[in-house]
Amino acid sequence: MGMLDGRVALVTGGSKGLGAATARLFAEAGARVVVTFGNDAGAADRLIGSLPGIGHRTSCTPAQDTRAIEALADTIGAAEGRLDILVNNAGSTRVIPHADLRALDDAFFDFVVAVNLRGPFATVRACRPLLEASGHGLVVNVGSVSGMRGGGIGDVAAAKAGLHAMTMSLARALAPTIRVVAVAPSLMETPMTEMWTPQQRAQRIAGNPLKRIGQPEEVAAVILGLATTMTFINGAIIPVDGGSLL
Repeated sequence: MGMLDGRVALVTGGSKGLGAATARLFAEAGARVVVTFGNDAGAADRLIGSLPGIGHRTSCTPAQDTRAIEALADTIGAAEGRLDILVNNAGSTRVIPHADLRALDDAFFDFVVAVNLRGPFATVRACRPLLEASGHGLVVNVGSVSGMRGGGIGDVAAAKAGLHAMTMSLARALAPTIRVVAVAPSLMETPMTEMWTPQQRAQRIAGNPLKRIGQPEEVAAVILGLATTMTFINGAIIPVDGGSLL
C-alpha cells in the first residue's frame, strides 16, 4: 500500500521539471494526480501517460487566470469531492541581466507577479473547501532562495519573497485543518539551466558549498515528505539549496 493511497493531489505547472518530479513521486506513492499546464499540452500528456496508477489527468489552467483556476476547483470537486494536497509550483520569468532595470518593463513585471504570487493565492482560495474536506489538507508553495536573499532578477525575487510571507500568513489563517509550507530551492537541473553558458554553469557550481546543481527529484522528495511523514511542519520556509544561503 502506498503512503498516499486514495488521496488526490494537484500540482500546478506540473508538466516538466520540479512539478513533473513531484507528480511522479505522488503517483508512485498511490495518489491520483491532477497536473496543470499553461501551454505545453504535449509534455503534460506524456507525463500523465508515464505515471503509475489510474485516475491521473491534466488541465490547461494558466496560473494567472483566476476564472480557469476556479473552474478547475469545481471540476475536482465534482469528480473527487476532495483535494488532499496542493503544490503551487507554476512560475514564470525570463533571463534578464540583474542590473538592467529597463529590460524589466511594467507589463512583464505584472505578469511575473500574477503567475508567481497572485496565482498561488487564487488557487488556495479556490481549493480551500476541498482541502478542508480532506481533514488533513496540505499546501506546498514552491518559493526560491532568491526570495530569501534578493538574488537573481528583481521581479522573481520580489514575487517569491511575497510567496514566502503569504505562506506564513495562510499557515496561521487555515490551521488546523490545512497546513501551508514553502520549499525554497536554489536553481535546479531543469529546462531553465539549458539557457546557461558553460561559464555560468561553472560559476553556479563553484558558488554552492556542495559543488553541484540540485536535481528536481531532491525537491520533490521534500514535498513528498511534507505530505507523508513530516506532518508537524506548518508555516515554514524550507531551503533546498545545497547550502547556498550560507
